[in-house]
Amino acid sequence: MMEIVAAADSDERGLSLLRVVNILQRVVVFLHSFTVDKTRGQTSTSTSASKAQQMPGMSEEEVAKKVKEICQELILSQEALKEVCDRLQEEINKGLGKESNPEATIKCFPTYVRELPNGKEKGRFLALDLGGTNFRVLLIELGDKCTMESRIYAVPQPIMIGPGDGLFDHIAECLASFIKERNLGTELLPLGFTFSFPCKQEGLTKARLARWTKGFKCEGVEGRDVVELLKKAIAKRGDVKIKICAVLNDTTGTLMSCAWKNHNCRVGLIVGTGTNACYMEKIEKVELWDGDLEEPHQDDSHVEFLGVIINTEWGAFGDNGCLDFIRTEYDNTIDRESLNPGKQLFEKMISGMYMGEIARQVIVRLVAEGLLFDGKSSDILQEKGSFFTKYISEIESDEDGDFNNCYAILEELGLNNATDADCANVRHVCECVSRRAAYLAGAGVALLLNRINEESVSVAVDGSVYRFHPHFHNLMVEQVSQLIKPGIKFDLMLSEDGSGRGAALVAAVASRTSAMR
Repeated sequence: MMEIVAAADSDERGLSLLRVVNILQRVVVFLHSFTVDKTRGQTSTSTSASKAQQMPGMSEEEVAKKVKEICQELILSQEALKEVCDRLQEEINKGLGKESNPEATIKCFPTYVRELPNGKEKGRFLALDLGGTNFRVLLIELGDKCTMESRIYAVPQPIMIGPGDGLFDHIAECLASFIKERNLGTELLPLGFTFSFPCKQEGLTKARLARWTKGFKCEGVEGRDVVELLKKAIAKRGDVKIKICAVLNDTTGTLMSCAWKNHNCRVGLIVGTGTNACYMEKIEKVELWDGDLEEPHQDDSHVEFLGVIINTEWGAFGDNGCLDFIRTEYDNTIDRESLNPGKQLFEKMISGMYMGEIARQVIVRLVAEGLLFDGKSSDILQEKGSFFTKYISEIESDEDGDFNNCYAILEELGLNNATDADCANVRHVCECVSRRAAYLAGAGVALLLNRINEESVSVAVDGSVYRFHPHFHNLMVEQVSQLIKPGIKFDLMLSEDGSGRGAALVAAVASRTSAMR
């Protein structure tokens, strides 16, 4: 259930689906708690928790001090964060190097997007957005304003883990349905395809899937061109006409969406179910570049030659062991029990799919040591994935000294005898987990800003963690400010629908550039 919720929550896809899922979760949790209460009293105690030894004679202050000692390993010093920056710099350089890239963990794929929007893009475009347990088809009209029509389609679990042809046939069927419903069959519209999985791009319309993530395991797709697979599925139907102008991931779309109105935007960041970043790199630093060094041709003064957007795929930072110096026992457990052990280790420390589970593991340990809830756990708390990442945001939304959200969440978890002191300690756990995530994301952004080294840069950010956590933005700003070079000014901007509008903008820029030739 955790993965379904996180994927639905990611990047604002399927908000209506998410609301339904959240309501169903609360119903299930309530029924579960009611059954447990009826059969075993107000709070059920698991086998492991029943063995907990309460700390006799400890005051609330002493318990709080012990809790902070246990959480200390989640708190990163400035020296550690500077070391993270240094190691990220080294790994990005490896990713950009022609000889070092094959062994690099951060692959730094060139996106072949060489131009940013100039704000004058106009016309109607289709966008296809696949990156989780549902996907969207959008009709976007660019002009003085951006108008959008969209529809969300589910990707059933059997399709997520079935043959690759089945996935693309399903996408083509939904795309055809969308076009027919809007009577667009006679119009050849440019399409931007947001495919939010690690890909090696070989051109603006050619991208080979490097590996599946986010619970997808479709056979016969890894190593193949996803655009060609989509074209094949569309051609097989023979009932729609589409011109695929670009393939991109949601991080690139996030950057492009902000750059349409803010022309100094150079970095795109996602902190949602997963995490990734892209940035504009000088072409001479990209040894992997095999395109035309003279492109794009400048038609007038508003087209600025910038370089190329690099899709870092930084979720894999640390897969070679370079982050072991800050990883904890909780990180190791999450990785060991995940679908992809040893992979995406940076992502597992900061993204929405894992933050709640990190907090749950810490809380379970504190209960086992008699520091929370009188050493009494509940069946629900003992279940992997039961402490959702949204709980962290809700608990930290309480005002200081107010624990209304915390009490409500603990009751959902079958913990009905919590005290204010328990709530304060649970909140401390959540703060340590979220602060670490925000600081690590901030350290990464600071490193990218230092690489770009321009006087003023905007960073486009999207993702459910960034959007909904009450302090994530401020925590990131705090850390970026500590780590950037003197003289660099920056701001973090919430990107509006990067995977939708951003895809249309990439298609629009590609169409404009093509028309100039």
